This record gives sequence, C-alpha cells and structure tokens, in this order.
Amino acid sequence: MEAVLHGFILALGLILPLGVQNVFVFTQGAAQPRLPRAIPAVLAASLCDTLLIVLAVFGVSAVVLQFEALRMVLMLAGVLFLAYMGFMLWRTRSDAAENSKEGSARALPSSKQILFAVSVSLLNPHALLDTIGVIGTSALAYEGDAKIRFTLACIVVSWLWFIGLACAGSVLRRFDGHGRVMGLFNRCSALFIWGTALVLLWQLFSDALLG
Repeated sequence: MEAVLHGFILALGLILPLGVQNVFVFTQGAAQPRLPRAIPAVLAASLCDTLLIVLAVFGVSAVVLQFEALRMVLMLAGVLFLAYMGFMLWRTRSDAAENSKEGSARALPSSKQILFAVSVSLLNPHALLDTIGVIGTSALAYEGDAKIRFTLACIVVSWLWFIGLACAGSVLRRFDGHGRVMGLFNRCSALFIWGTALVLLWQLFSDALLG
C-alpha cells in the first residue's frame, strides 16, 4: 500500500503542472466535435508516459541520455517542433463566424493527434529528465512486487489525468459557444509553448558553449 500511495502522489505531483503535453490533450478535447474523437491524443500521450515510466523505473532511459550527441539532437528537435506547434495554435481562429463555417477546423485527424502527442511527449528533454530523476530514483526504494505496484500507480495516474483533461476540454467546448475562451486559451498556450522552446534553445546554446 505504501508503494501505491507513493507512486500515486509522486506521479500526480509531476503531471499536475501546466505542460505542453497537457495543453495538447486539453486542446484536442475542446476542439473535437465529440469527445471520442480525442481518444487518439489521449491514448498516444498515455502510452508514451507509460513507456517513459517503465524505462525510468528499469533504468534504460538513463543510459540513452548519457549520449551527449543524442541528447542535443532531441533538444533541437524539441525546439523546432514546439515552435511549429505554437504557430499552429496561434493562427487558430476562434470567432463565432469561423466556428459556424468550419465547425471542427481546429480538430486534428487521428494520425496527426498521435504524431503531435508522441512528439510533445518524447521530444521534451525536461519530461525525460524529470521522469528519470524523480520516478526512476524513487523506484530504487522498492523491489519485487512493491516496485511493480509503485510503477502501476504512476501509470494509472497518468491515464486518468489525460482522460480527465480531454473531458474538461469537451466540457469547455459546450459552454463556450462562441469560442472566445478557447481562442484565448489557444493564444496563451502558444505563448507558453514558445516560452518552453526558448528555454530549451537557451539550454542547447549553453551546453554547446560549455562543451
């Protein structure tokens, strides 16, 4: 029980802060005409988190990040993708006329939902380092069945959180008939995502100079 509670609280603490992954899943929940159409984004984000948690607990991802060239490539890819995603969110029109003419124009098809969700999950060095540094390190306190329960608790929190985000976005869509709130959210999300990209870019340059 201790391992389950520890995993639950730890995973909740890591996933609660606003992040690119959360923004994307929430946005798709709000953008899709029906909630089930946001399932690809939820599944992709949840499965990626599951993969990262399992790798963190068993230490595989820590080995990957020891290769400096690979880490730099991941950071650069993350910067480029975040810049593109911010641009797509910023240019989204949300006025009533646009919504009435195009309906779910902001909604991504399943393939793009999966691509974007995987990208924002796996091309974010901060997420990788947090998962390894926090969940991976905490898992060292457990062995055998306790470690499995700890891992499962972290994974369950991740799945429930992303499902909840998509549902919250869908609720917002129903109450935001003119799309004004969603439009503001899209703009704020774009600024947040660009800020994240700038931080990664600054770290990339700093590492290159120090190297």
